[in-house]
Amino acid sequence: MKGDELEIVTHLLVATLAGGLIGLERSYHGRPAGFRTHTLVCVASSLLMLVTIYSSRWFPAGSLQTVQIDPTRMAQGIMTGIGFLGAGVILREGLSVRGLTTAASIWVTAAIGILAGIGFYFPTAVATALTLGVLTVFRRIEAWMPAQLYAHFQVRFPRDGVMPEKELRELVGRFDFTIANLSYQLEDGGRFFEYRMVIRAKSPKHASRLAQALEQTQSVVEFRIAPTGD
Repeated sequence: MKGDELEIVTHLLVATLAGGLIGLERSYHGRPAGFRTHTLVCVASSLLMLVTIYSSRWFPAGSLQTVQIDPTRMAQGIMTGIGFLGAGVILREGLSVRGLTTAASIWVTAAIGILAGIGFYFPTAVATALTLGVLTVFRRIEAWMPAQLYAHFQVRFPRDGVMPEKELRELVGRFDFTIANLSYQLEDGGRFFEYRMVIRAKSPKHASRLAQALEQTQSVVEFRIAPTGD
């Protein structure tokens, strides 16, 4: 194998390893874009940078004297294209938005692929380690740190059996929730009355206790407690 060919293979193998490591972490946590997606993104970014780095292979002899190559333009094009792929893993479920961390991991994987493609192996290794650290160690730090629970709360009653707002506020407050952005809505042609709000508590445990209380309330037709976050 020639020197250039060995170097190209090295670039692609490093990109495969870096993307695969990040993808494994995402797959382990059940994300829609996981092992294969991140690996392919990193390898593709590396391949596209190789097109620029080894431009002498595909430009006619002597033409490079009149054509100026700017490798940064290829990098800009890659990162723009990755934006569309990242948008595909961001899911909106009701008022909650999920997948932002996975989209960010795809974006940084593309950047790591660019580094591998131009042969910057040391920053490739450092960036891969830092990315894995953010996705794994920071997850544990988040779990350890005290954090308030924010959730979108919807509860539906028959129109002729609506729980008064004051009583609903007392019920929610009994489980240490505070209410914000309360709205009212008639559903199904006016057959049902629905409260919608954002609730906040100091512990996720309060949500399960509230759900149990709502389940035992006869006038409640439906309810939904959807925590915000990724």
